[in-house]
Amino acid sequence: MTRFNISAIAIAIGLAFSAGAMAQTMSKDQFKSGNDGIAAEYKSGKAACNSAAGNAKDICMADASGKEKVAKAELEARYKPSEDARYKVRVARADAGYAVAIEKCDDTAGNIKDVCVKEAKADSVAAKADAKAQMKTANANNEANATGANARKDAAEVTRNADYAVAQEKCDALAGNAKTNCINDAKARFGK
Repeated sequence: MTRFNISAIAIAIGLAFSAGAMAQTMSKDQFKSGNDGIAAEYKSGKAACNSAAGNAKDICMADASGKEKVAKAELEARYKPSEDARYKVRVARADAGYAVAIEKCDDTAGNIKDVCVKEAKADSVAAKADAKAQMKTANANNEANATGANARKDAAEVTRNADYAVAQEKCDALAGNAKTNCINDAKARFGK
């Protein structure tokens, strides 16, 4: 795979997860059913590889194994959504691509094989680095959102206290029951 393909795949995965992040989690039964489906798909993929021979069979087996690992990571990410789970999906995709690429490199020899292996490794490293960067970015965004929410909460509290002080000052101009009613009204309005 070229670096362009890896980047395109990483972008597509990122978009898929940004849309999927809003989805609800699945039940335990759905998770179990998904696992059963993945196992059946892997068994079917493995059986299809039996008709191939030599390195073609190895490539097929690496592809089937990679698809199983990616599917399991995706299922886990849907079952227990988190940035860590999405990161694991990206890493599983990188590992699966690497395993298939290495098997494809076995069809060549000499320097061509060495270059193929180095390219596969470079693509894998790049995909994992992208996955880590996406996870760190998402975590930083989550922290920034939490910090922003706290800042807005603090600002609202300061504003409420200032408005309450103004209301108290206005009540001081009154006397008797009018002053008491004014203070009680201000306390209710500003949560004091």
